[in-house]
Amino acid sequence: MNKLLALLVSATFATCAFAADPAASPAKEKSAQQTKMTTCNKEATGKKGDERKAFMKECLSGDPKASPAQQAQRAKMKACNADASAMKGDERKKFMQTCLSKK
Repeated sequence: MNKLLALLVSATFATCAFAADPAASPAKEKSAQQTKMTTCNKEATGKKGDERKAFMKECLSGDPKASPAQQAQRAKMKACNADASAMKGDERKKFMQTCLSKK
């Protein structure tokens, strides 16, 4: 009985070892975000500290498929946010509303 149990346990471990072999399983494709991260990391070679952080933020947030209207809206939002940096609460909300509605 003990030999049968030992054989069963050994067979189970051997099966698990073959099933968990990463070389035997097909490689998963990278997601778009993972691909973008890899590309940005390669381009950031040599940059350090705040310079690298700023570059990575810009690189990862960059959307090459954004239309000119979307890019203009983003620029307007960025400018309005910079102007409203000292404001808080209702004052900021009102300012942002008027700033973004300007043409």
